[in-house]
Amino acid sequence: MNFFSLLLLAVGLSMDAFAVAVCKGLAMKKITVKSAAVVGLWFGGFQALMPLIGYFLGAQFRDAITAYAHWIAFGLLTLIGANMIREAIMEKEEEAADSALSFRAMLPLAVATSIDALAVGVTFAFLDVRILPSVTLIGCTTFVLSMLGVKAGSLFGAKYEKKAEILGGAILILLGIKTLLEHLGVL
Repeated sequence: MNFFSLLLLAVGLSMDAFAVAVCKGLAMKKITVKSAAVVGLWFGGFQALMPLIGYFLGAQFRDAITAYAHWIAFGLLTLIGANMIREAIMEKEEEAADSALSFRAMLPLAVATSIDALAVGVTFAFLDVRILPSVTLIGCTTFVLSMLGVKAGSLFGAKYEKKAEILGGAILILLGIKTLLEHLGVL
């Protein structure tokens, strides 16, 4: 996977965290660099950790399903992307924005926004991916976008939350298609 594809993947995976960071920014009375950094560290850290865990889980089965690896990557990325788009489009009850940055408040959010990254990590085990630079890029991208999300939430509100999630889902679907087309020799 080349750098540009990996960067697009990182941005796509970051969109859930960005959307939640926007909500955090909405709820905070005063935005500080420290509070934005705390949100960024939680989300970026888990977005880096989860694909690493997924990679090691997927590596356990790599030899058994190598012939189908590109189809699996295509399927997982497409399903994750479609789910992101579906969740963004569905009418959902607005959750009360919470400005808490405690362990108890941030851990469930960090895990929830990084489950997709766990599945992507499984696909990394079947692709030509250098895992440590990849998870570092994903974590750093999510860190920066989450910090920006907190600031955007304080400035613009939830106006762009759905659009960010739809864009993230579309990016993941396109990367899945690209992976499959490369395997089939079309690209």
